[in-house]
Parts: sequence; structure tokens; C-alpha cells
Amino acid sequence: MATPAPAKRMKATPLNIGTHNGHFHADEALAVYMLRLLPEYKDATLTRSRDPAVLEECDIIVDVTGKYDSTKHFDHHQREFAETFSPNHKTKLSSAGLVYKHFARAIINHRLSIEPTSPSSDLIYTKLYNDFIEALDANDNGISAYPSDAPSPLFNEKSISLPSAVGAFNPNWNDPSPSQESEDANFVQASDFIGSVFLRKLDFYGKSWLPARDFVVAAIEKRMEYDDKGRILVFEKSIPWRDHLFTIEEEKGIKGETIYVLYGEGPGKNWRVQAVPVSKDSFESRKALPAAWRGIRDDALSEVTGIPGGVFVHASGFIGGNKSFEGALELARKALEL
Repeated sequence: MATPAPAKRMKATPLNIGTHNGHFHADEALAVYMLRLLPEYKDATLTRSRDPAVLEECDIIVDVTGKYDSTKHFDHHQREFAETFSPNHKTKLSSAGLVYKHFARAIINHRLSIEPTSPSSDLIYTKLYNDFIEALDANDNGISAYPSDAPSPLFNEKSISLPSAVGAFNPNWNDPSPSQESEDANFVQASDFIGSVFLRKLDFYGKSWLPARDFVVAAIEKRMEYDDKGRILVFEKSIPWRDHLFTIEEEKGIKGETIYVLYGEGPGKNWRVQAVPVSKDSFESRKALPAAWRGIRDDALSEVTGIPGGVFVHASGFIGGNKSFEGALELARKALEL
């Protein structure tokens, strides 16, 4: 008698993510998107409801139920909630920050193929929170970046118009009442929108910003070749150097020593001279290019500087250009002496 064929293995039921229905915000839209970047939630279904019994059937719940246990429930609306990203942060987390805090390392390592123990993983984890997620947390919790009792902004709020862009996916006040189905579809669109921004940020920090650190280190090691006081750094092309420069200056005990950065615009193209700002977010330069050069271009610039190949100097003096590396280097050296 023939042996019966073994029964086919049943496909595992997809996990389910729960959040509230009704008006939605950027934090839960991003929280849901981030979870779906994890292999285990890649095909997860989504339940949007305020019914506790329905939500408790989900595998993970964000931004609703008034509970936070770091395993299944990730809400921040309860009165006693005071969780922050780290002891060094003051901004209370939203559902986006909660999901990021607990799952972002796995997301980063999976997306960028980084070993969990790599220092690169820690750098990106902290950088992406500071420059993107924290402002969303603050916005959702009604925290100002400029409290009256603080000497400087509490967090970076650039690109914080995203919450209003996500909010625009909700119906207008005078639109017909949406069905649950259409409301859920709008939420998914909003989640995909803010999620795509998150992914671009993550890819930038992992694939562009982080590798640039090695080039900044190398440029600092060679700085004496261009100026006997090490005040000029040279890069062959434009790279994201600013964050790394301030960090590495602190590490090496040379804070404030770099005055100008030179970089090429590409093979056969012009070179730029950029004044280093007093801080990474400042518009004020450590030493702007001379006032007599500002707002002048081409031959007139060559004449006033005495350096052939002049291209321009910005009216504020934070940047200028020359047709050759030699000309740009001479421009920087001369500016140091004026």
C-alpha cells in the first residue's frame, strides 16, 4: 500500500499591526511603516480601531490603548508616560520614537547589512534620531524647540513640515464623512509617504554620510600640507563633511582650528572655498572671506584678489570659487592673512 504524501505545510498567518482609526498623525504613520521594514512584519496586515478587544488581537499596537510595555503596546498618551530616547534627551517620545527606540537598530542593520556590534550601527542609530525622529516626537507632544528658559534649541527641527504634509492626507473638515475603507487607504498613503522620507534619510546616513567620515579624517591628517597651522582642509569632491569635522575636532583636541574647506565640483570644473561655520547649524563663519571680495565675480574678482581664475565670492562671504585648485588654495591662504 502506498504511503500517503505528507501534508503540505500551512503558510504562517501574517502578523497584524494595530493602531487607532479616525484622524491620524505623522507619528503613527511612520511607526507602522518602520515596523513593516522588519522581515517579520514585512507582510503584516493593519487594523485601525479604537475597540480594545479588537486591538488586543493584534501582535503589536502603536499610538493607542494607553499602554507601553516595550513588547506589544507602544502608546505615549497615558498621563504617567515620560520615556525619552536616552538619558541625554529631554524630548518625550511619540509612537514613532518608541518604535524607533526599540526596533531601529534591527531596521538599520537589516537595511544596510551592518553587523549589530558595529560602531557604525550606533552612529547611524543616534544620528537619525537626533536629526529626524526627535522633531517628530516633539511635534506630536507639543514641545517647542525654543523654550524661553533654554539658551539654545532643544532639538533640530529642520524638515518639520512633514507632520503637516502627513496631516493633509486626512479628510478636510467639509468633506463627506469617509468610510473606514477609504480612511484606511488614506492612512496607508500617508504612511508610505513619510516612510519613504525616513528610508531616504536612513540610506543617506548609512551610504553617504557615514563613509564621508574617513575622508574627513584623511583630510585632517594632511592639513599641514596646505597651511602650516592646519587651517585648510581639501577634498577632491563635495562630501557631507560638516558634522564629522566638528566631532573629529573635539576628539583630536583641535576645536576651532579649521577655517576653510576646499572641494572640487568635478573633473575639469571649478573649485570652491567654503568658510567653516562657528557651529554645525550656524550661518556665521569662523572667518568669512574678506568683505572687499564679497559679491564680486569673474574678472573683477581676479582683479581685486590678484588671483587669476576668479569665479565668485558670495555676498555673505561664506563661500567663493576659482577655476583651478591652485587658485582656490591661494584664495584661502590669502583670506587667512587678511
